Amino acid sequence: QKAKSFGYDGLELACWGDHFELNKATDSYCKAKRSLLEKHGLKLFAISNHLVGQAVCDRIDERHKSIVPDYVWGNGDPEGVRKRAAEEMIKTGEAAKRLGVKVQFKPVVWDGIIMSLNRGDIDVIWNGLTITDERSRQILFSKAYLNNRQIIIVKNDSTAKNLSDLKEKTIGLQRGSSSEKALASNASFSKSIKGVKKFESNTLALMDLAAGRIDAVVIDEIVGRWNMAIKPGVYRVLDEDLGKELYGVGIRKSDETFKAELDRVLDEIKNDQAGEEISKKWFGTNILLK
Repeated sequence: QKAKSFGYDGLELACWGDHFELNKATDSYCKAKRSLLEKHGLKLFAISNHLVGQAVCDRIDERHKSIVPDYVWGNGDPEGVRKRAAEEMIKTGEAAKRLGVKVQFKPVVWDGIIMSLNRGDIDVIWNGLTITDERSRQILFSKAYLNNRQIIIVKNDSTAKNLSDLKEKTIGLQRGSSSEKALASNASFSKSIKGVKKFESNTLALMDLAAGRIDAVVIDEIVGRWNMAIKPGVYRVLDEDLGKELYGVGIRKSDETFKAELDRVLDEIKNDQAGEEISKKWFGTNILLK
């Protein structure tokens, strides 16, 4: 009402506060928002959606490292950043289109990501989040959509072939990740190594590995193999792994209605041509769980 009195023809709704709440974005919620605007003679011109979207066409420089996830930043090569940002927009945009919303991407520190979700800084965690019992006590998870393994990456010229070859070696991993738990759960291997170096991101861990400052990195297979693909010949994977796991979308426990709608949309994506095409384009095969 106030916006109309100011002479505006319409509004851009921001995806925070009660302007447009993504966790409530069912068809009926979106219809109610549009009806409210129409009641006051206002149009909906846009929904704010930036950060990762900004990186699709920007001239990429160091400033972007602080606004995109580390797997989008990768090695910082501008064209690579733009391509990965576009892929992230395509994947999440497909779900957003079906939910009737657009998405704002917000990078957060990984070891505080559950806290960021529960206090409302973000609305979902859609970033290679492994489903664990510990996390399930704090948040809800969508249905699993990808298989994953905890693999060990070494430099291509390393003599290591299996876990026993890493005795008295230094292992790197991302702080707060499921890789940390996977390593700790393998008591014999954990006791055999020299030590563990924790990093703020997988990218930093792999950079230290390439520089020879650590001897191996424990990492999600999907993230690890993607990094290997953009740096061919630099790394390789040991035959042994530290366990299998599933990826899901993290949701606040209070958002049960949103979870039900998201599960429905994920089922549609996993079982139709769009989901298969996206997976094949970026992974070479359809790795979505049915």
